[in-house]
Amino acid sequence: MLSLEPVLQAKYAKLKKIFQDLGSVVVAFSGGVDSTVVLKVAVDVLGASAKAVIATSPTLPASELEDAHRLCVEMGVPLQVVETDQLKIEAFVQNDATRCFHCKTDLYQLLSRIQQVAGFQAIVDGTNVDDMGEDRPGIQAGKRLGVRSPLLEANCNKADIRQLAQALGLANWNKPAAACLSSRITRGIPITKSFLSRVEQAEAYVLSEGLTQVRVRLHGETARIEVGQSEIAMLTEEARRTRVLKALKEIGFQTVTVDLEGYRAGGGNEESVLGDSRGQKKREA
Repeated sequence: MLSLEPVLQAKYAKLKKIFQDLGSVVVAFSGGVDSTVVLKVAVDVLGASAKAVIATSPTLPASELEDAHRLCVEMGVPLQVVETDQLKIEAFVQNDATRCFHCKTDLYQLLSRIQQVAGFQAIVDGTNVDDMGEDRPGIQAGKRLGVRSPLLEANCNKADIRQLAQALGLANWNKPAAACLSSRITRGIPITKSFLSRVEQAEAYVLSEGLTQVRVRLHGETARIEVGQSEIAMLTEEARRTRVLKALKEIGFQTVTVDLEGYRAGGGNEESVLGDSRGQKKREA
């Protein structure tokens, strides 16, 4: 038994019971903390009757795929990698408020075919209690296609999940939140492979400068950098600021800005174009 406080121990027990009742599952794995906990508990309970699947596409940073492979190796779990391309979905490319719905529908339809071939009982994801207070059209896509959310069913929030991840010995228990690259492109700007590549390169460079929580939001030819509030001073230190500015302009941005509010989930959805007044904040990492 893990060393957990009683409330979390009860949630962990419920989580294991959910997998016992399901019997076999395909885990929609991303390499993030939430889906890693789901996969770990599923494998601990079900063994080979839990299958880890990650979908690669232009919206998935290469670093996230590498992390996913590494985590599965550490857990001794085979990882099935499948390819998809949301850029072939016109409604996704339009990049309106339903973008995530179309992305997740594509993903879950792909996983459904894998589930059927394997003869497994369910597809499971990492949705949890805290996600329900956010604007996440992808959750609705999952519900329509019958995807189960064990963390949500066990009443686990993000704090619970990180505690469980640490107790389970998962290497990514304190990994910063991640999201697909399309979430960096301001709504209303069509998503292109070039824009996704530009964002991925820019974030990789800023991270290489020692920052830990980074988003580079694309507003046409302008990059708006969000980092954790405690790291803003580090980013704007003169030598580092100069290097970041040079690197992002070489990547293709004409203007580079730093958001003094710092990183926050949903920062890409607060405005349709740079300079618009900020209305209600929609939540999406």
